[in-house]
Amino acid sequence: MKNKLRNFFFLIGVVAVVIMLWKFEMPYDQVLQNVQRAGIWFPAVLLLWGVIYLMNTCAWQVILESGDGEGHVPFWKVYKYTVTGFSLNYVTPVGLLGGEPYRIMEVSAYVGKEKATSSVILHAMMHIFSHFCFWAFSILLYLALYGAQMGWGMAVLLLLIAAFCALGIYFFMKGYRNGLALNVLNFFARLPFCKKKFGGFIERNRAAIERVDEQIAALHAQSRRVFYLSLSLEFFARIVGCLEIMFVLFIMTDHVSFWDCILIQAFTSLFANLFFFMPMQMGAREGGFALATGGLAMTKAFGVYTSLIVRLREIFWIIVGIALMKVGNRVRKS
Repeated sequence: MKNKLRNFFFLIGVVAVVIMLWKFEMPYDQVLQNVQRAGIWFPAVLLLWGVIYLMNTCAWQVILESGDGEGHVPFWKVYKYTVTGFSLNYVTPVGLLGGEPYRIMEVSAYVGKEKATSSVILHAMMHIFSHFCFWAFSILLYLALYGAQMGWGMAVLLLLIAAFCALGIYFFMKGYRNGLALNVLNFFARLPFCKKKFGGFIERNRAAIERVDEQIAALHAQSRRVFYLSLSLEFFARIVGCLEIMFVLFIMTDHVSFWDCILIQAFTSLFANLFFFMPMQMGAREGGFALATGGLAMTKAFGVYTSLIVRLREIFWIIVGIALMKVGNRVRKS
């Protein structure tokens, strides 16, 4: 990637971090008190996300290493681009508009633009698809744990969530079989204010876009092991991420069930993703934590405190990701 473009992404990240710190609602002395109260659990949460990003990196790496084998991206670089990509997605409205273009531009220097584009799209699809798998798993978990005492209101809500998950899983499986890039671009080309820009881009690059879709479909059809390995890594990264809820709740109570932590994380992530257009899903995640803990007969104060620690963790890793843009940018092609 050219330094001008990298500096542009870096500037976006720095500005976003400054705004987040400036707009932080809690006074900094109270933030410090809450971090001190967390003790060893706060650094444990930070280190846990280093492991989760490692699993995300492995999910992307197996996709990059599949296919014709042309070009190779060093693993530590893939890790760096993963962390930075997620950092940019956190601070970009609508998500995916910052991190994915950045990752494509960086990886293109190693494996070419088409392979970089298809691998990033595939990994983004795996990451989102694992959300639907995680939510579907959580429905079954809730039925197993609390089905006997479930009311009609919760039953209706679970049916709606199940229908949403089924629709999402169907959409992604269809995209894996037939490719998704051209369909997504055609969708944006139909929007009133995007028609001219996206329509022209599609016409100029139709052949390249179709080759990207062919690579996406080929992974599902020919490399099932890679497909399911990447999806499993993303899914289990979400399960491991539930330990974050558990670590934070350990600060306030000894009576913590890991299964309840999965349900809290599932409900919170579903609620927050309904507000995907907001940078860092500001406010939505806090509300989700409070509602989820309240729904499981925990005091809502647990949810508020958990959301604070999670928000601080996000800011820490965003700063790390933005800073990594300035480290190790020399490209050595294999």
